[in-house]
Amino acid sequence: MSENPSAGPAPDRAHSTLIRPATRADLRSVADIYAHYVQQTVITFDSTPPTVADWEERLDAFTGRGLPFLVADVSGAVAGYAYASPWRPKPAYQYTVEDTIYLAPDATGRGLGSALLESLITEATRAGKQRMIAVIADTGSDVSAALHRRFGFTDAGRLTAVGHKHGRWIDTLLLQRSLPSL
Repeated sequence: MSENPSAGPAPDRAHSTLIRPATRADLRSVADIYAHYVQQTVITFDSTPPTVADWEERLDAFTGRGLPFLVADVSGAVAGYAYASPWRPKPAYQYTVEDTIYLAPDATGRGLGSALLESLITEATRAGKQRMIAVIADTGSDVSAALHRRFGFTDAGRLTAVGHKHGRWIDTLLLQRSLPSL
């Protein structure tokens, strides 16, 4: 977990917090967290929440490629998750991953996003990856972009009006960072 003051608030010390690899037993909570964002927000461009079986396929696919899929476990409950997925399917992109981070709506502002991103960067580096990309829906909130910038991500571009959800057009921000060498 992060003790780096530039990484944002420290994870909630009132509860036991552990960033650990996701297991199949965590996937109902992962599905529930993501379903909130699919149904209630424009943060994701999905329109139908994936099932637990869909999440099982993702977990197997990512971890089968040696990529990290992590959860923030707070006192035994999944309060958020993060994973690194292949950036693009073409072989030349094999050293580049895209990060994904979601927190339970009641778990924001407690430093869990920072703890997840820090661990995700570490584990993606251990997996031999060289670059991490963040694709962030521009919802009018700078929270996700600010989190990534605190961890060394820099702006790589903006795609305008590429998503349409809940009656509005949404831009995406692209940020990137190199991963440390081991």
